[in-house]
Amino acid sequence: MSPFIIALSATIVVLGITPQEDVARESVDLIEVNHFYDEHGRLVFDQVIFYDWSQDDARYMVRAWRLVKNPAQLPQRDWKGGGGYLVVWQDGELLRHVRAQSIRETWTQYDPELVEREYLPKERRKELRPVKLTRPATPKASTPTPPQPRPAESPDPASTSPAAR
Repeated sequence: MSPFIIALSATIVVLGITPQEDVARESVDLIEVNHFYDEHGRLVFDQVIFYDWSQDDARYMVRAWRLVKNPAQLPQRDWKGGGGYLVVWQDGELLRHVRAQSIRETWTQYDPELVEREYLPKERRKELRPVKLTRPATPKASTPTPPQPRPAESPDPASTSPAAR
């Protein structure tokens, strides 16, 4: 094999296995950080709720929500990207960025996302868009096979036998 073909093959293999970052970027009109407490004043959960403004209803309508599993999922001020706020989290196989110009933080004893279902059922919401991955979601695991000796490499049994010595 020529060195060119070997180099070309190696390049194709490296480019084929280089991880590509799948990022879903979108914007909403309002991000709410909601802290939900029970009737005894104990924190039950924190959630981030994404809203879009509805001209027809003259109010914000829930688009989607996510439970906050760690503080890194809370909205951060985006000083570099033109202002506003940015929420970043791992959403399945992809990284999701959601941006908004406005933010609010609430402490409630009711779940605002559940209340919003009375105005707009969950099935009619404009959810965060699903993203088509540019690579397979899960690489197929292949079990490596041990190298097999080539016929030219196998020793002659007669030359290694004690009688041949």
